[in-house]
Amino acid sequence: MRLVVRLIKLELALYVALGRWIVRRPQVPAATTPWGYSRDVTPVMGLWIFASALEVPLVHVLVPWDSVRLVLLGVSVWGLLWMLGMLASIRVYPHLADEDGVRIRYGKFADLRVPWDRVAAVTRVDRDLPSSIRTHQPLETDAGTDLQIGVSARANVHLALVGPTEVTTPKGPMTVVAVTFLVDDPVAFVAAARVASRLA
Repeated sequence: MRLVVRLIKLELALYVALGRWIVRRPQVPAATTPWGYSRDVTPVMGLWIFASALEVPLVHVLVPWDSVRLVLLGVSVWGLLWMLGMLASIRVYPHLADEDGVRIRYGKFADLRVPWDRVAAVTRVDRDLPSSIRTHQPLETDAGTDLQIGVSARANVHLALVGPTEVTTPKGPMTVVAVTFLVDDPVAFVAAARVASRLA
């Protein structure tokens, strides 16, 4: 039952994101700096969306049975809206940085905050992750858990923390010693993060 509730909430959140995208109102509060992470995944999702949009008229033309055609049309339209909502969510919910810390997001699938005073080092990395589907991918190291939040199975910024730090995930709190994630402009982000965390 809990899983069903989570899926319904996620579905509704994607439609809210789509609405925000249409009216061009990203969720970027005042006094925060947004950092995008959608550049690499947008072309791929665009192809999927194009294919789904093409499927709608094809189903209407190729399927001769009314009842089957209506069901397939419903599924096709739902799939198209879902993918549009997914793309919208990664555009309207960027990472956010302010004077206190960084909020690392992946659409409505990941949202965790790391205070600057918990950051020991900020570095660029070029990391391929095991899965392109799973959002939170913990990597166990000798020091502890490095929580990887990739986009299209990639991450390029690594925050080493001063010690075990509790962060929030959809499955509950997790204690981590590092967070690795993707930013469209890692060079600029690392420079800004080092200044904000007084590591420059």
